[in-house]
Amino acid sequence: QVHLVESGGGLVQAGGSLRLSCAASGRTFSGYVMGWFRQAPGNEREFVTAISWSGTIKYTDSVKGRFTISRDNVKNTVYLQMNSLKPEDTAVYYCAAKYGGTVTQYYGYTYWGQGTQVTVSS
Repeated sequence: QVHLVESGGGLVQAGGSLRLSCAASGRTFSGYVMGWFRQAPGNEREFVTAISWSGTIKYTDSVKGRFTISRDNVKNTVYLQMNSLKPEDTAVYYCAAKYGGTVTQYYGYTYWGQGTQVTVSS
């Protein structure tokens, strides 16, 4: 079992930065793929980025070059550094985890955080 707790969301002006954190607890964390998803009101949840246990990374095209995902397997924490934020980045951001699969597969995530609100003003 994996429990995910997110933090770091908030209100920021366009062009600014935020850093999201996802603290994970669980005996099998070291073998998990960790991902970030987001959902804006009225929209479907979309994949943002994911990182494997060994460090393989996948980004969706809309955030490539602006967002950076990283993980600290000792601290059991995943980070999402978001730079050059745009109003269209406004959404609830969710941390997710799955055991097995690859970062190129956008499905199969079993564990989810509570979500943290990111609002980017124009």
